[in-house]
Amino acid sequence: MATSRSIVRTYLVLTLGNTLAASLIWGINTIFLLDAGLSNLEAFAANAFFTAGMVLFEVPTGVIADTLGRRYSFLLGTVTLAASTLLYVLLWYVGAGFWLWAVVSVLIGLGFTFFSGAVEAWLVDALQATGYTGDLEVVFGRAQIVGGAAMLVGSVAGGILAQATNLGVPYVLRGAILVAMFLVAYLMMRDLGFSPRRGRSPMGEVRRLVRDSVDQGLRRPPIRWLMLEALFTGGVGIYVFYALQPYLLELYGDPTAYTVAGLVAAVVAGAQMLGGLAASRLRKLVHRRTTALLLAAGISAATLVGVGAVEQFWVVMALVVVWGLLWAAAEPIRQAYLNGMIPSEQRATILSFDSLMSSGGGVWAQPVLGRAADIGGYGASFLVSAGISVLGLPFLALSRRERHPADTQVGTAAEEPPGSPPVTPSQEPPVAPGQVRDAEAPGSDAGQV
Repeated sequence: MATSRSIVRTYLVLTLGNTLAASLIWGINTIFLLDAGLSNLEAFAANAFFTAGMVLFEVPTGVIADTLGRRYSFLLGTVTLAASTLLYVLLWYVGAGFWLWAVVSVLIGLGFTFFSGAVEAWLVDALQATGYTGDLEVVFGRAQIVGGAAMLVGSVAGGILAQATNLGVPYVLRGAILVAMFLVAYLMMRDLGFSPRRGRSPMGEVRRLVRDSVDQGLRRPPIRWLMLEALFTGGVGIYVFYALQPYLLELYGDPTAYTVAGLVAAVVAGAQMLGGLAASRLRKLVHRRTTALLLAAGISAATLVGVGAVEQFWVVMALVVVWGLLWAAAEPIRQAYLNGMIPSEQRATILSFDSLMSSGGGVWAQPVLGRAADIGGYGASFLVSAGISVLGLPFLALSRRERHPADTQVGTAAEEPPGSPPVTPSQEPPVAPGQVRDAEAPGSDAGQV
């Protein structure tokens, strides 16, 4: 008999394994692409094709999650991602041209779309089915700690492996771990609190999911503004993470010190662990979740200005720590806020659509920022990144203005019946500070490869 404790444990195991596999190459991915002969523009364009793949496949894979099950979607993701990762190694080995990198990057994006939305939706529905009544920030915060620990180990190990052997070995090991995660998920993961809609037309389901994404997502003002904000910050986050690798090697003065490049991911991993611990505490310090999100986004943009303007290795490393802490502390709060505004039946769909919007930001922002790095250097590209991040702040403010109950909700809320009309400020009765009101059911990419 599944319990809330066993569901959380399974979620943490899946987070641990997937993050460990992914992070083996996070510290060296940009160097890997540049070593294959790509320019900065081509390297970040390849990353943009990855995010384009996520945009292209988010809805179709959402159909799989909602019709065949979230577990089935996860299993397909591990197989697809393992195979496409090994294809990356082959391209690097033969020195393939850019367009082959673009095609395989799209396939890697496909692999991640099987995960996005599905795993988080599985967790939240299973917790509801087993009677969980606690705050979701606690669970998401624990996942951040576990993921941060896995990322710390994986990123450092990937850099050491690359320096001791070659840049392809961490990718091969990543594929092997993903195969192992397929077996773990096959044995431990079961769909609870959710009944797959089997036997329906795939195209009909795609149309239905697009309609649900619009009706339950973009037509609901607080969700719409949150998703539009991701169009600006999603691509910036991916770019900054990967551009820091060659930039820090440049500041360090040794372009072959792959272990130093791995430290970027390790620093972010440590910040992620601390941020996971801080998330629930930060939530208690502010009455509204959007307050925390606005503060984190504003200070994060300021740190990027410092990263681009101060060309001192250790100063930049300190600013990277701050940047990582802000992201890690804000992410569980954003997850809880978004999940608190969507019903269970469309949860995987809308979470996938939110990921699609973030990926859409990566499609346009990464080539732009990569070109900025080619023209003015990495420092200039970080200043441009800060400017793009600031453009997302008004959308957070607009979401806050809607005063959705999920913004102040404490604990697990009751589910809003499917088909309920979008909530507007005029329809919401006043809520006293600290009061919990019935709302809709509450609720990484991750970056490339």
